Amino acid sequence: MNVVAIGWDRTVLELKMYFREKEAVFFSFVFPIMMLAMFSVIFSHQFSDKGDTEGVNAARFFLPGMVAAGVMLTSFQSMALSVAVERDDGTLKRLRSTPMPPVAYFLGKVGLVALTSLAQFALLIAMARLAFGVQLPTDAGHWLTFAWVFLLGVATGTVLGIAYSSLASSSRSVGAVVIAPTLILQFISGVYFAFTDLPLWLKQVASVFPLKWIAQGMRSVFFPGDWQTREMAGTWEPGRTAVVLAVWLLAGLLVCARTFRWTKRGTT
Repeated sequence: MNVVAIGWDRTVLELKMYFREKEAVFFSFVFPIMMLAMFSVIFSHQFSDKGDTEGVNAARFFLPGMVAAGVMLTSFQSMALSVAVERDDGTLKRLRSTPMPPVAYFLGKVGLVALTSLAQFALLIAMARLAFGVQLPTDAGHWLTFAWVFLLGVATGTVLGIAYSSLASSSRSVGAVVIAPTLILQFISGVYFAFTDLPLWLKQVASVFPLKWIAQGMRSVFFPGDWQTREMAGTWEPGRTAVVLAVWLLAGLLVCARTFRWTKRGTT
């Protein structure tokens, strides 16, 4: 069998294992969908009472942030948690001793992230449109922007998650090591709050990390065009978004190449 075929088999296996882990499915797959539904209902009156929202209801306002959070959760968080656990319980060591090409393992992880991210996005969009009447983009340009932001975000989150998994000393500590910083980044990156409402120094901190740029890219897709004046630079900054995500992607690949281990610390 060739590497691609083995990678696809690994993807199918990864999907089966993923959906058997109820906690992982909830916190990485269901959580953004549930939060979008809750925020859309809780804050609906605040948007209906304003006259300057230009057709942006609560669901449309929170949609870009939840899409960005979903990308980060299904890629970065899922990879960091699963790879750390598989390293700690010896799964990676056993896989490395089989004839399976190492690249097939990573293809399986990439396939898992790609399919779960797309499925999550489809559910977010379907709920936003059907349940809350969100106006979706109708031109190819906005969807092209979505495509490259989504793909760059998923790729960046995946390699960073695999690289970050090496920080956990054991599977018992991996939850705190991964979930806490991910949650903090969501609060300061324009996911749960309007990015314009944050203090300047928090905006500058958030601008260092990928999630802020994924969320900003998604806002450029789903928000009215003139809302870009509310951003820090007064524009959607698509070029800078691409550069920042590409830099983090390359950095993640370099760190993965230097730090990835098939065995846990202290073993061979």
